[in-house]
Amino acid sequence: MDLRKLKTLIDLVSESNVSELEITEAEGKIRIVKGGSAMVQHFAPLSQPVSQAPLAPVAVAEAVVVAAPVETGHTVKSPMVGTFYRSASPGAKSFVEVGDVVKEGQTLCIIEAMKILNEIESDKSGTVRRILADNGQAVEYGQPLFIID
Repeated sequence: MDLRKLKTLIDLVSESNVSELEITEAEGKIRIVKGGSAMVQHFAPLSQPVSQAPLAPVAVAEAVVVAAPVETGHTVKSPMVGTFYRSASPGAKSFVEVGDVVKEGQTLCIIEAMKILNEIESDKSGTVRRILADNGQAVEYGQPLFIID
């Protein structure tokens, strides 16, 4: 196997969520395992003599996790799984915009679930600071939708 191709495969594994990759080609088999330090192994097919020496261990870069800034204010979360809509119909004015003052019980958005349109109301009076979902986006139960101060 070409050394450039091998380096590309190692880079792809180290940058992805894949922990192990095994590729079999006519000239042999390559197995790349990601961990604290990864070992790249080269196996030749049984019918051919080994033409290349095994490769040395290759260190894989550790991923650095950066904490996201903590949101302040009240979070309005999705009460169901469905599709998030900011307005009652396409082309209509959004129920709320960032900076709008809302009252408890005021409609913030619609979530469509199983062909039923469910109005999601504010459970707190305040000012809309952030809208965390995009129009037409699928949302999960408990997913934050709005930040209200």
